Amino acid sequence: MIYRVFPFFFLLFSSFSSNPDIISDKKEDKVSSTKFFAANVTLSAEAKAENLYNSLDVNNLSLPKLESFTKALKGFYALQTKGKIQKNVLTLIDFSLSSNTKRLWIIDLSTNTVLYNSLVAHGRNTGNEFATAFSNASESYKSSLGFYATGEVYQGKHGLSLRLDGLEQGVNDNARARAVVMHGADYVAESFIKNNSRLGRSLGCPAIPMNMTKEIINTIKDKSCLYIYHPSLNTTNELKNIS
Repeated sequence: MIYRVFPFFFLLFSSFSSNPDIISDKKEDKVSSTKFFAANVTLSAEAKAENLYNSLDVNNLSLPKLESFTKALKGFYALQTKGKIQKNVLTLIDFSLSSNTKRLWIIDLSTNTVLYNSLVAHGRNTGNEFATAFSNASESYKSSLGFYATGEVYQGKHGLSLRLDGLEQGVNDNARARAVVMHGADYVAESFIKNNSRLGRSLGCPAIPMNMTKEIINTIKDKSCLYIYHPSLNTTNELKNIS
């Protein structure tokens, strides 16, 4: 009986193993499943960001665009996983917007509350009203995009200032060497816009209003996430470049 059954299973196994269509189908199913899983992971991350976005307490302030917020949040979680940041505070600067608008947001992700919405300057050679050109090079007087970890506070020529560490190789990792820091400036004000039709510009630093400097710097100092967004920088590359 055993001898008679064995050839049957042997032939069945041989037929299955030698049938290229069956093998091909199995490989195809595996690839399709992988693609499906990857797609759902992406959708899940975007859905999570959108849910959080819709639940934010705006605190009588405006919201950033969903696209920039989603990219900022993905980077925040990547940095948190790698231990690059220590605070549940996200600072988002959207350089796709006019410098005449309040394009800086500080969000407390512990309470899902928008804490601040402020004017912020870009570099002199980055553009006039709109930011269009970016650089990681010294003396370029241009802003650098991407993800940063905030550093220590110090007193400099602009008064209270905050050092920034660029976390993306080739994109903003020269920030500390370039002395790209957050500081207050009198040219970051509604009155300057009224008199000049645009906000003032820095030498590459994300300068903020003088009257908000102390509050903002003390809120985001010491290893929180700062993200400077512009659609010209691809999100996928940003996340890969974080070191």
